[in-house]
Amino acid sequence: MTFLRNFSKLAKPFNRTYCSVRTPMITPIWWTGKYPMEESKFIIDCSRYYLHNSEFPKELVEQVTKTFNSFGLVKLTNTKLIDLNKMQFYANQILGGHMKYNGGANSREAIGKNIYDTGAPREAHLHYHHEMAYIGKSVKSIAFCCSKATTNKGFMYVSENIGVTNDILKTDVGRKLKERGICYVRCLTDREYCKTLPKGWNGLDEFGIYNHWQRSFGVETPQEVEKLAKERGLVVEWGENRYCKTKYYADAFEYHPQTGVNHLYSSVADDSIWFDTWPGVKDLPTLSFFNSTNMYERPLKITYGDDTELTREELIDFVSAYDNHGLPIKWGVGDILAVCNYRWAHGRPSYTLEDNEERELGVSLGPEYTRIGSKW
Repeated sequence: MTFLRNFSKLAKPFNRTYCSVRTPMITPIWWTGKYPMEESKFIIDCSRYYLHNSEFPKELVEQVTKTFNSFGLVKLTNTKLIDLNKMQFYANQILGGHMKYNGGANSREAIGKNIYDTGAPREAHLHYHHEMAYIGKSVKSIAFCCSKATTNKGFMYVSENIGVTNDILKTDVGRKLKERGICYVRCLTDREYCKTLPKGWNGLDEFGIYNHWQRSFGVETPQEVEKLAKERGLVVEWGENRYCKTKYYADAFEYHPQTGVNHLYSSVADDSIWFDTWPGVKDLPTLSFFNSTNMYERPLKITYGDDTELTREELIDFVSAYDNHGLPIKWGVGDILAVCNYRWAHGRPSYTLEDNEERELGVSLGPEYTRIGSKW
């Protein structure tokens, strides 16, 4: 199935009445209290090993490899590591390599060599998602390394995707996603234009609504944006004041060659409701038109691949499918979690910290691959 479209014509504008389907806020519950998999199957206690010499003990390598290949999930605890760069070294060995962040996605600040921050404020809840599912080049896996942690706060959640996929296909939204695919719309402001605006023009930080295209793509010219966008299967449209809009039509599912299974590979995290609890952006209206150049609107939007809207009931079913297969990840300093990006989605609720509390996770992206879509 192909989801490419004739982009010589702009898509028709949305009816503004659609905004009502996204209010009131659709809040994820993250998990039902029932573990989709026993923690003992993917957690490995490393207290008996010395991991400061940059080499995995052979016995541990075998255990980690077997666990990750079997379940697509492995967590190393009691590593006695506190440095993110050292943790990232071991994470990359589990992932089988790493992809350098090179634009077109949610901007991330480097906090180590090829290790990045999570790119989101703690006040915001982050819906379940598969990393970089909204561009043509995604990642096979992703790792999280914890250098600062607070007991019983800041949990992350992962969702077992075979169960999610089976459940979503029983719903109208799942059947439509299978038939029609999905379209991702992302809007980015121009850094230079925003410098000319009054300070605090939108009540947000220096990066505008969400992200300047210079920061997102890591380049300085529209020509460079278009080159990178083409490599990632994105179509670019430019509005007034170099307002950048990218669109990506894709299969909502992805075939995993290692296991020979189709997985749901999309979520509401790439819609405007991603920002429902995001400071500043939550107060902006959702994106109303593909043709809009209004920088006072939220920058993300999803539709079906034929540009039709999801109903509120379909959005709720989309969220619930992941919630019903969630599993909590509790953090301790030195923990390393490796996640297969096909077999698991990840997300987290908002959290608060006291003055004496800290939480820091570094993100390491696994090997890049070109999406092929599903094989039914």
